[in-house]
Amino acid sequence: MDEDAGTIQIGTLNEKPLHAALKEWYARPGDRFEVPVDGFVADILRDDLLIEIQTGTFAAMKRKLRRLLPHHPVRLVYPIAREKWIVKLPPGEGAPLSRRKSPRKGSVEDLFNELVSFPHLLDDANFSLHVLLIREEELRKHDRKRAWRRRGWVTEERRLLEVVDDRTFESPADLAALLPEALDDPFTTADLARVLGKPRRLAQRMAYCLREMGAINPVGKKGRAILYKK
Repeated sequence: MDEDAGTIQIGTLNEKPLHAALKEWYARPGDRFEVPVDGFVADILRDDLLIEIQTGTFAAMKRKLRRLLPHHPVRLVYPIAREKWIVKLPPGEGAPLSRRKSPRKGSVEDLFNELVSFPHLLDDANFSLHVLLIREEELRKHDRKRAWRRRGWVTEERRLLEVVDDRTFESPADLAALLPEALDDPFTTADLARVLGKPRRLAQRMAYCLREMGAINPVGKKGRAILYKK
């Protein structure tokens, strides 16, 4: 940090654009960046709070979090694309660039797709999770060597357009608050998927995580489906 100029300087060497933009958005005066801590490098150090911005999978953070959490408060910042624009870079000279809006809209419940990797995180008093709902742009380029995926179109980078909402989770109770009020009690994952308007697979992951952290309990069965009570 350049204290004389009163500005924040953030190291972005080898960073992907989305990660760098979110770190800049999250920064406050007095923050320190790329700070060595216990054999790792923290994205942001704010007083005694370590802030990690994770644009990929939670599983990639497992070793780092296991090392840091016993000794430091850690906040994991995770972006979810509420709105995504897909930009296809021209595959050849003179070809037009295309930009279209993805029909998929992300929501805060999508965090359970990652939290399922280790659902006991919120049991740790040193851990908190800050979900950012964003508008983003995904740049794709054509790679003939990887033509098996998306007809050869692969993601080159992601860019932040806007942070539109955010939500902080500090305990299992905070996550349990995501269960809709209109949900029956007890309920099955089919009930949860229906009320949320989400795929059954996400509802199953949500129920698994909440069950593992003790926020809901199995109380029986409805046919072959497990019944859970809030």
